[in-house]
Amino acid sequence: MNNFEYLGYAAGLLTTIAFIPQAWKVFSSRKTRDISMTWAVTMTIGVFFWLCYGISMGSLPMMLANGVTLILLAVILWVKLGS
Repeated sequence: MNNFEYLGYAAGLLTTIAFIPQAWKVFSSRKTRDISMTWAVTMTIGVFFWLCYGISMGSLPMMLANGVTLILLAVILWVKLGS
C-alpha cells in the first residue's frame, strides 16, 4: 500500500462519516422536507458511479467509502420518496 492509498482511506472515511448524522436524523425522524429531491437523486447516482469506478480501478478505499455512502444515501432517498 502506498502513501496515496492512505490519503484515499482518510478522504473516504471523512466523507462517509459526514453522511452518518444526516442519514440517522432522516431515518429516525422520517422528516425530509428540507432535503432537495434533486440533490438526493443526483448524489445517489454520482456515488453509485464513483463506486463503479472504484470497482473498475480495483481501489479498495473508493469501493469501501462509496459503498457505505451509497447505503446512507439510499436510506435518505428511500425516506424522501416515502414522505
